[in-house]
Amino acid sequence: MAIPNISTKYIFGVKSAVVNNIAFHDEQTLLYPAGSYIILYNVDQKQQRFILGSEKGHGITAQAVSANRRLLAVAEKGEKPIITIFDLNTLRKRKTLNCFEVQSQECVSVAFSHDSKLLITQCGHPDWTLVLWQWEKARVLGTIKTSKPESTTPVHHVSFNPADNSHIAVVGDFIFKQYRFVDGHLKQVQQAKSSELQNFTAMHWGQEERILLGTNTGKVMLFDEGELKTDYQIIKPDKQLKKDDSKHLQTLMESEQSISQPDVSKVTSIVTYSKGTRIACSCGQGTVHLFERGTDIKTFFKKTKEIKVPEQTSGGEATEDEETILCLALSPSEETLVASTDHNQIYSITLSSADLGKEKEAVWFEMASQLFHSNIISGLDVCIRKPWFATCSTDKAIHIWNFETCSLELYKQFPEEVYSVAFHPSGLYILAGFTDKLRLMNLLIDDVRIFKEFTIRGCRECRFSNGGHLFAAVHGNVIQVYSTVTYENVANLKGHNGKVKAVIWAPDDLRIISCGWDGAVYSWDVSTGKRLGECVLKSCSYNSITVAPDGITTFAVGSDQSIKEIALKNAAESQITHDVDARGTTLTAVALSHSGRMLFAGSAQGTIRCMKSTTQGNLAVPGEWQELQAHSSQISRMAVTYDDQYLVTVSDDSCIILWKISEKEGRGLKRDKDIIYSEEILITKSDLEEKNALMSELKTRVDELKMENEYQLRLKDMNYNEKYKEMTDKFVQEMEALKARNKKLELEKDREEARHGEEVVETKQAHAAELEKLEATNNQKLMIEYEKYEELQVRMQKMQEEYEAQLHEAEASKERACEELTEYYETKLHEKSQQLEQVHEESRQQNKEYEETKRQIEEDADSEILDIKNKYERKLREEKEANLRLKGETGIMRKKFTSLQKEIDDHKAEIVKLQTDQGKLQSVIKSLEKDIVGLKREIQERDETIQDKEKRIYDLKKKNQELEKFKFVLDYKIKELKKQIEPRENEVKEMKEQIQEMEGELERFHMLNTQLELSVSELRQKLRATDRELCLKQQRVQDLNSMIKRFRTDLHNCVGYVQEPKKLKESIKMLYQKHAQHDKPEALSSRVEVDMHVEHMRQREHLERSIASLRKKLTKDSQIHKQDNVKIMQENVSLIKEINDLRQDLKIARTHEHDLECLLTISQKASGKQITPNQEPVISSSNLIEKEKIIDMQKTEIRRLHSLIRDVEAGFRPSSSGKLLPPVSVQ
Repeated sequence: MAIPNISTKYIFGVKSAVVNNIAFHDEQTLLYPAGSYIILYNVDQKQQRFILGSEKGHGITAQAVSANRRLLAVAEKGEKPIITIFDLNTLRKRKTLNCFEVQSQECVSVAFSHDSKLLITQCGHPDWTLVLWQWEKARVLGTIKTSKPESTTPVHHVSFNPADNSHIAVVGDFIFKQYRFVDGHLKQVQQAKSSELQNFTAMHWGQEERILLGTNTGKVMLFDEGELKTDYQIIKPDKQLKKDDSKHLQTLMESEQSISQPDVSKVTSIVTYSKGTRIACSCGQGTVHLFERGTDIKTFFKKTKEIKVPEQTSGGEATEDEETILCLALSPSEETLVASTDHNQIYSITLSSADLGKEKEAVWFEMASQLFHSNIISGLDVCIRKPWFATCSTDKAIHIWNFETCSLELYKQFPEEVYSVAFHPSGLYILAGFTDKLRLMNLLIDDVRIFKEFTIRGCRECRFSNGGHLFAAVHGNVIQVYSTVTYENVANLKGHNGKVKAVIWAPDDLRIISCGWDGAVYSWDVSTGKRLGECVLKSCSYNSITVAPDGITTFAVGSDQSIKEIALKNAAESQITHDVDARGTTLTAVALSHSGRMLFAGSAQGTIRCMKSTTQGNLAVPGEWQELQAHSSQISRMAVTYDDQYLVTVSDDSCIILWKISEKEGRGLKRDKDIIYSEEILITKSDLEEKNALMSELKTRVDELKMENEYQLRLKDMNYNEKYKEMTDKFVQEMEALKARNKKLELEKDREEARHGEEVVETKQAHAAELEKLEATNNQKLMIEYEKYEELQVRMQKMQEEYEAQLHEAEASKERACEELTEYYETKLHEKSQQLEQVHEESRQQNKEYEETKRQIEEDADSEILDIKNKYERKLREEKEANLRLKGETGIMRKKFTSLQKEIDDHKAEIVKLQTDQGKLQSVIKSLEKDIVGLKREIQERDETIQDKEKRIYDLKKKNQELEKFKFVLDYKIKELKKQIEPRENEVKEMKEQIQEMEGELERFHMLNTQLELSVSELRQKLRATDRELCLKQQRVQDLNSMIKRFRTDLHNCVGYVQEPKKLKESIKMLYQKHAQHDKPEALSSRVEVDMHVEHMRQREHLERSIASLRKKLTKDSQIHKQDNVKIMQENVSLIKEINDLRQDLKIARTHEHDLECLLTISQKASGKQITPNQEPVISSSNLIEKEKIIDMQKTEIRRLHSLIRDVEAGFRPSSSGKLLPPVSVQ
């Protein structure tokens, strides 16, 4: 199999940090960013298509869709901002634009012109440069800085005037500027007044070049040609806190200091209808305000409706944080409004008259896709028996997803943050780590309920075993293993010095592999809690780990930018077999397929690397992988489904990506077995009873409704029948009335027709008379005009004759002037030609002079060149010789320099060591000084306590006298109890004897077992020998058969010579020589083999008898040695007791001596005498000398006994394992 290939199947999540992060492609398709992708989501079919960002980009920052909805511009962060244009029909890249002229690393806003030919990009901090592009040619038309360099006032939005491509508007914090593209440059026009400037957060172009601007104080301002016409306060400050929910009011009051009022009520997005009749404006927390166009300019729009984001509840617990709408989008038909929020959710609503009919009713958004995570995803686990996987996040929610249907199965919101999650293999339970406890929960049909809690705080990693009977949870640097049946703590795995980052079970559930920030990878035995293997690399902090199907090969990734293949066989043989460099990329997660043939790794840049491994789990080709861009932030966790068909990755960008795993050619992976997923679900008895009761109630209600409906239908039928009769009667009456009316109308019609005919005849006669009059008047006018025309023709002929005469005169004057000019220029030309001949003669003479001088200069130059050449060749030789000398000197100097540099480095290292040692010593001195002060205090305190204890001793002596009285009574009771204990002690002795007998039987059974093993091995060897003989016999039979065949053929050949005796004799001799020579050696060899086998068996029996006798001897010697050892130990104990007694006596003697000396000094002081140094040792010196001699003797005796014990142990030491010697096998 080649390196595996993965393709994106589905993405759960939205990137809310992107500007204009929601848009429509068509009526059913939404565009929004997630990870490093732009998703085209079909709302009706629930399907996704993907556009991947550029490879050099570090995350999408803004997007824009053209007015014709055919193009998409995506701005990405990088070393320089990258803008990519995509065709939304083919999903192919059209053009890539690189902003090399700017200092910023990102674009904060992008917009297309109305005809989609131009593109405007607003770059961010520090230069805030506005760039105008002709994107099809990747040509920059103009740039201008919209804010001051290094300014803290950011620019938020930029857009084109829909009616004029050269008109651009820019808004930001106290920034509202308009620009025009004139004469190849961007020039600022129509600047607003400084008093009108505010923190503008939203912008939209209206009709007639009007601009609507939203502020962070909840205002919408209308500007026309740069002048403020009117403004409207959407949310008034005094009404902002009027809520029905008292809890929400309390949280607002508490957060009043941290969150300013303008941020809560800021206008985030504005959209208008194409005709400008309606405006949608998002302002406040999770609210969209709808406005209808008014008649008056002052009240240019009237508020009609509020649409709110629904509160996300699960299990009766509402989320604490309210959502803020970031972006709005209208569908092409303007029937659907879509909103994206800062909680990474997408909502939609149909803007029809039916939904928004009543003004007072509250209108709510609906989920456009699914409920996504709104914060960093901290946990991921895949179920074995169901097509589900679970995720948890710092948004205090757990989501259960279906990777086959790509849908959300279950969702639960909690009051605390969830750090980790683990799925039980059955798919009926999940384990989740919270801030205070670890909780085991049931997955019900529509809820997640807690049924067991464990006192593990802040569990960042937990994992069920593959069988589901155990689970492991991390508590700091300790791994605690619990049983899912009894909920008891089975084992505590201690050994990590830092936090444990990842825990994984081996496929057989007998071992746990863990890694941590301390650079250690340990393999643990679950049953004993001991370490089986370890690999410690303190320079690396591990992030993730996975194990191969063999349970030994482990893959780990960490901070050292490499992936390590570690073989954890045992404590002695654990080692790193492969260390593959990640080429400057820090890997944060790793996952291995269950077949062991595919390895996947996630990086801190959000990329995924696919690698090939063998079926044993080893890297097939280390250092080769396929890299794919996936997330916009680091991948925190990844997992492969149980059937190896899908890969799930989660990231800090709160997105989940589901990948389809296939081969390099794009074919799907072959499954070894078709996995049938279970469909069982959990439901509590109370819920089932409630649902059954509800069903029965609903059934009875349905029956009642059926009866009521039938009765109502009958009543309605009766009413309708009566109404039908009434209607038919009315219809007949109306028909008769209409018929009569029709007759009247026909009579009136005939009258009107006759009258109309007479009027038509009269009008025709009047029109004929008028026509005759008009013809006469027109004829007169035509005659007058004809006369005028003839007069004008005569005038025109006279004018033509005059103009022809003037033309003839002008031609004659022109000819005369031309003749004069030609004569003048001919004379001039003759003069110039004579001058030219003179100049040519002068140039010839100068050429001759130049050639002569040139020849002389060349001869001089050649001689000079030869002299210079010789001179510089000499210099070059001298320079080469000097260069060689200098090279030798430089080599020597380099060696000296390197040696001096090494000495300097060594001195520096020594200085650093000495400085560290000095620091340590100073710290030790300080600690010792502190200890001295503390000890002085302790001495004072102890003096005080000694006085208190003396008082207490006096009290205790009194109590002791009273206790001695009780002692007599207790002794009597002890004697009675001993009488009761004696029979039990006898029973204990009997039981011990039985245990000894059983141990003897056990030893006998062991002996029998070893004998049986020996006999089994003998029989096996005999069987092997017989098998060999049988093979030899079969081979011999085959050889004989082949000999017989050959003999027959040869004999047949001999029979041919029956009539020729000489030839027959020779052929028979040949037969004899050929077939009768190899009989005797074979027989001898078979006899030798039999004798060898008999001798082998005899020697084996002899060796076995000698081994048995040696074993008996060894057991006897070991028993004798044990007895001697016990005796020596008893003697040693008695001697140690005596030594201890002597030491106590010595201490008493020394104290007595000290007391006597003190008394003596006191008495001498009282008598006025002084002690001489010779007098001091006289006191009890004889006693001391005797005691010291006794102690020395005892010490020598102890040493002698110790040496004796060592000699005995060396001479009679049994085998270290304590087992019998293995049987000797003779081959």
